Amino acid sequence: MKRATPFVRFIVGLLFIFSGLIKANDPLGLSYKMQEFFDLWKMTRFNEHTLWLSVVLIAFEIIAGAALLLGWRMKLIVWLLLLLTVFFTFLTGYAYLSGQFKNCGCFGDCLPITPLTSFIKDIVLTILILFLFVNRARIRPLFGNRVTTAVFAGIVVLSFLIQWYTLNYLPVFDCLAYRKGNNIPEQQKMPANAIPDSTVITFVYKKAGAQIEFTADKFPADFNDSIYTFVSRYDKIIRKGSNNEPPIKGFALSGVTGADSTTVVLSQPYAVVLFAEDFSTPVSKWKDDFARLYTAAISKRIPVYAVTNRGDEAVRQFAQLPFPAIQLFTCDYTAIRTAARVNPTIYFLKAGTIVDKQSYRRMDKIRQALEAIPIQSPAGINP
Repeated sequence: MKRATPFVRFIVGLLFIFSGLIKANDPLGLSYKMQEFFDLWKMTRFNEHTLWLSVVLIAFEIIAGAALLLGWRMKLIVWLLLLLTVFFTFLTGYAYLSGQFKNCGCFGDCLPITPLTSFIKDIVLTILILFLFVNRARIRPLFGNRVTTAVFAGIVVLSFLIQWYTLNYLPVFDCLAYRKGNNIPEQQKMPANAIPDSTVITFVYKKAGAQIEFTADKFPADFNDSIYTFVSRYDKIIRKGSNNEPPIKGFALSGVTGADSTTVVLSQPYAVVLFAEDFSTPVSKWKDDFARLYTAAISKRIPVYAVTNRGDEAVRQFAQLPFPAIQLFTCDYTAIRTAARVNPTIYFLKAGTIVDKQSYRRMDKIRQALEAIPIQSPAGINP
């Protein structure tokens, strides 16, 4: 026990720090995963609180893991870790048993793991923390009080500072399908090794007031229109496929007429695209920088588009700005918030490939990239 305790303490502490740091790279990702749980549990009223809950939970993982390694207030920390892990085990167990989730979000999008793997991980982690709980009196601080306090305070600040940075300037490590260098049309294609679901056509009929289902190859022997009344038909999955979803889903741009303009935008030699899920970040904070970027792009005959989930509001907002003629497109909000982890985010595209993307706080980087682009032919700006 005496030798095992430091080893278990080291493993558990590092695991919590690692888990927290991966999620700190993208707090919004955990926030959206929380919303999936709340939506499933009919608790959507809590969705507006998921971001701050995400930030606090991520910070706690980092802080608790560091506290365990440092040996800071072990009675309190081990109790909190035990309660947190039991709660996580319940969530991952639910995610696995319900079959409603493909990824639990435990290690963010950079290290996706299945609900089953996560559930097993949490069971093992709970056992390890129970071991530490029983042997908590054996855990001693690594340093003296002053050093421990100073290091611990620095880690607390760092755990929130990392998240502040990624929420304002985009994740440091982009693990999503919209990362720099990816071609959006290619990411919309099904993977080459995709295995589709196997389905059979299933018919639903009524017979003598009772509802009956049967497949196309198993019609009842007494079937005829006088006895059976058609209700509906559907495709029943008899074997699930695998890897049968494209990396990018739901990315479809619609203009004012409702026509799909996705191909037109992504086929432009160059394009600048503003993604704004909504206008919760006041336009006054970024309109001047965007006006300079807009002017620089137009001077190079490079089209500039705005993509939002709030078309009517966007029309009102842009009408008062120096670029009222910007072409607006609407898109599914899930696609937008996946593409834009900061609201708004600017993309610089080359024939659909993401050359660069920046938070609204760093629009000048896109403008500087435009300076190296030659003036395009007039055909290049036709929407």
